[in-house]
Amino acid sequence: MFSKIKFGKTLMKHKYIIVDDNHESILKTQANAMRFENLTFVGYANNYDDALNLILEQQPSLVFLEINPEKKESNLSLALINELYRYLTVVPKIIVITSSQEMIFKAMEFGVADYLIKPLNINDFRKSILKFEKSITANSVVIPTQNVVSVAQNVVETVFANETQIEIPSEEKPVEELETTIEEEEAIAEHFVSDDESVFEENLVIDEEEIQTETEETLEEITTNITEEVLEENAETTEIEENNQETETVEEEQDEEVTTEEQEQQDEEVQILEAKKIIVQHEQPLIICVKSYGDYRYIDSRDVLYLEADNNSTDIHLKDGEMVTAFKTLKHFENVLPTNQFLRIHNSYIISINHVSRIHTGNSVCFIKNSTTKLPFSKSYRDNVELIIHNIASGNYLEI
Repeated sequence: MFSKIKFGKTLMKHKYIIVDDNHESILKTQANAMRFENLTFVGYANNYDDALNLILEQQPSLVFLEINPEKKESNLSLALINELYRYLTVVPKIIVITSSQEMIFKAMEFGVADYLIKPLNINDFRKSILKFEKSITANSVVIPTQNVVSVAQNVVETVFANETQIEIPSEEKPVEELETTIEEEEAIAEHFVSDDESVFEENLVIDEEEIQTETEETLEEITTNITEEVLEENAETTEIEENNQETETVEEEQDEEVTTEEQEQQDEEVQILEAKKIIVQHEQPLIICVKSYGDYRYIDSRDVLYLEADNNSTDIHLKDGEMVTAFKTLKHFENVLPTNQFLRIHNSYIISINHVSRIHTGNSVCFIKNSTTKLPFSKSYRDNVELIIHNIASGNYLEI
C-alpha cells in the first residue's frame, strides 16, 4: 500500500506528464509520483513529437523527461526544452531522468529544475518534488500596499505644484490716469488765470479742491471694485478646483467598481468554462476503434473487461459476453491504452481497473466484476497490481 505525502495545510495541485520510451519506467515514475497528493497525472508520451503535442495541449506544471532513451528513433533529448520556449510563455519545470551520469552536467546547462538517476529512489524523488514546490512558491510576488499609497501622494503633490497662479490687477494704472486728468485740468485753470488772475483765483482754488475730492472718491471706488472682483475670482477658482477634485475622486471610485465587477464576471465565466470542460470530458469516454478491411468497429472503453493475447492478435472481452478480435499484439495495446484505466498484469492479459472486483495476492489472481472469470498476474507485473490497489483505494473507499 502507498502512503500519500502532504505539503502543509493548503494543497496546490500541479499537473505532470511523464516522457519516456520505456513503459516500465513510466509506471515506476508514476508509482513514485502517486505518493504526493499535490501531483496530478495527466498523461505520458513515448517520443519527441507526441511529448511536444501533449505538453502544449495540457500545459502541465512539471515534466519528467528521459534524456537518454533506449530507442534512438524516439528522438527524446534536451532539444525538447528549447522547442517549448518557441511556443510557451511559461515553460513547465523539467526534472530529467537518466541512467547516464554524463548527461546530468549537460542537462544543468538547460536550466532544468532537478535530475533523477535510474533506478529511481523515493528519497531522491521526494527531494526533487520539494525543490519543485519551493521554486513554484518563490515565484509568487506580493505588491506592498505602501507603494500604492506613496504613488497617490506623489500625484496629489504634483497637482498642487502645477496650480495656476492668479495675478491681481495692479492698482497703479487707474491712479496714473487720474493724475493725468488732474494735470490737464490744472493746465486749463492756469490758462484762465493767465488771462485774468484776479477774477479766477478764488474759483480756481475751489475747483482744485473739488477735483481732488472727486479724484480721491473715484480712486477709493476703483480700489474697492478691484478688490471685490479679485476675491470673487479667487472664490470661484477655489470652488471649481474643489468640484474638479470631487469629480475625479468619484470617477476613480466608479472606474475601480467597474473594474472589480468586470474581473469578478470574468472569473465566474472562467470557472463555468472549466466546469463545462470537466463535464464534457466525463461525458466523452474513450472509444476504441477496431479496423479490419474497411470494417470499423467502435467499442466503448468502459465496456471492456480485459484483453487477452492470442499469438499476433488480441481478443477484447466485453461485459455483455461478446469477444472482438483485433489484429494487433497485446504489447501494442499496452503502449496506447491509458494507464489510469488499463494495466497489464500478465504476459497474456491486460485488465480494466474499473471492472476488478477482487485481488488475491496470495494466489496471484484478479477477479472480474459480475463474472466467474479469474485472471492470473505474474511477479514481473506486481507493481501494476499494486497500482490497481492504490487507484481503487484513492476513490470513494472504505476499508474494514
